[in-house]
Amino acid sequence: MVKLQMYVTAINTSFSEDFHLLAFSGLQSVSFVLIFAILLLYLLCMIGNLIIIAVVWTAPRLHTPMYFFLCNLSVLDMTYVSTILPKLLDYQITGKNIISFTSCFTQLFMSVACLDTEFLLLSSMAYDRYVAICDPLKYSIIMSRKSCISLSLTPWTFGMLNSLLYVFLISHLSFCDSKNITHFYCDLKALLGASCSDIRYVNIVILLEGYILGVIAFGMILISYVFIISAILKINTSAKRLKIFSSCSSHLTVVFLFCGSLLSVYINPDPKSSKEQKDIIFSLMYVAVVPALNPLVYSLRNKDVLDVLRISSVTFGHISKFGKLVKAV
Repeated sequence: MVKLQMYVTAINTSFSEDFHLLAFSGLQSVSFVLIFAILLLYLLCMIGNLIIIAVVWTAPRLHTPMYFFLCNLSVLDMTYVSTILPKLLDYQITGKNIISFTSCFTQLFMSVACLDTEFLLLSSMAYDRYVAICDPLKYSIIMSRKSCISLSLTPWTFGMLNSLLYVFLISHLSFCDSKNITHFYCDLKALLGASCSDIRYVNIVILLEGYILGVIAFGMILISYVFIISAILKINTSAKRLKIFSSCSSHLTVVFLFCGSLLSVYINPDPKSSKEQKDIIFSLMYVAVVPALNPLVYSLRNKDVLDVLRISSVTFGHISKFGKLVKAV
């Protein structure tokens, strides 16, 4: 009974603890620049992804598997940045770098869930492009409604369950007297670096999972694009080759930006051997820059989306002119 009371007391004490985010604590002189940059990236991400979702939702010609996955990616990016960037903005504006235990582990849960989900979702998108280009006659059969739902639901489910595992593991670590996290949010690796417990078993889990996820997800992306490029090279006309490749280049750009920056941070899970500034820079890439660029990459390099946006703008212009004419009369 005494042991049970001590355990409950320890849990209550843990949940009353606060952490200190120290990533930008020495940059007060350029605080305004940071606030402007963070706010700009956040607005670009939210507005851009909302436009993508609205365009796909309102245009029947875009009701295809590729744009279904793109909408999933947009929802995912908005969820991710909304978990991290508003808190970072608050920290930069008020100067209070304190984050509660509950908020910290909420960030940990959402960040791990979103990263894992996006990794696997990009694999689903690569598979969709592979089927569309390498086996177009069977595309509608293979990429049926049921298949699309499965290929989108599986990444979300795995991401959530995997994130719960990490929250369970990290929440049972001891942080002793040090509550300083050298990062701009409660990143998995940064929390491990702040812990005074033995983290070898957590590093083993990260390493094993990284290899498994890398082999399954990244391997699937690479293999898909090997077949896609091989199929494109067999096409006789250069115009058709360019058109087909342009439909894949947007996805390939996002894959390299996201996976490259993510793997640069987690290629070595041991926080003791990492360079903190390098991790922070690469984290900014996949936390803020890539989600903000995704709508631009997918819209500016996608003829179908541009056509719908162009038609919408022309229609809006005609309605506006008609409204002014009615007012004049």
